[in-house]
Amino acid sequence: MKNPLESIRESKPLVHHITNWVTIYDCANITRAFGALPIMAHAPEECADMTGISTVFVLNIGTLTTELIDAMILSAKAANEKNMPVVLDAVGVGATKFRDEMAAKILDSVRVDIIKGNYSEIAKLAGENAITRGVEATSIEADPKKIAKEFAKARSCVVVMTGAEDIISDGERTFVVKNGHELMGSIVGTGCMAASIIGSFAGVNSDLCEAAKDALCYFGIAGQLAAEKSAGPGTFKMYLYDEVYNLSDEKAQSMMNFEEC
Repeated sequence: MKNPLESIRESKPLVHHITNWVTIYDCANITRAFGALPIMAHAPEECADMTGISTVFVLNIGTLTTELIDAMILSAKAANEKNMPVVLDAVGVGATKFRDEMAAKILDSVRVDIIKGNYSEIAKLAGENAITRGVEATSIEADPKKIAKEFAKARSCVVVMTGAEDIISDGERTFVVKNGHELMGSIVGTGCMAASIIGSFAGVNSDLCEAAKDALCYFGIAGQLAAEKSAGPGTFKMYLYDEVYNLSDEKAQSMMNFEEC
């Protein structure tokens, strides 16, 4: 898609989240800054109905509970019935047995179209040796590009591995996104925000691999521009929202830094 940001701002896809309580405010605001519409309905009594009127469903297991997992599965089933994209942010997989089991339960219960996590989270989901320290990535033994490609092929989905360089694969194409800035790791929530942005872009582009690649390029570019004005994490976060809001397809496309491998 040539002008994804223009498409988002024109069509305003409704992105339903069942997400991380730590970062829910940031996810809502970054979705809105890009031009999409966020909604967060967690109650099992209404979550599937809310998904039914949405464009995309984003789930994030950062602050999971048993009830929340049940709501996620209810909503994801509603999304599957409507054939809308489902994005899973596998936050903290590898940190605890419960978290690993709940991520597996989601993947075994519903179709997930985009699975996102940092290098160790995705490696753990893919059955590789990896340990997650809280929600922080640790080193992994295998080649991350190979993990992403093989896991995507095995699950028939798009896999997104975020880090200093982001890897996106649908099992056939694999992109490495090099946009971004180290200050993006200095504030809590940029990973969760990335899932919301991927959802927003997936709401206007049925090529979900391309949508995820574009989303991470655009977000990384906003981070680069914000870092130029920032004195530290506090001002960086403020400028990040402004740069997203003022970003154009023309500017972003002139700064996109990715390769296909």
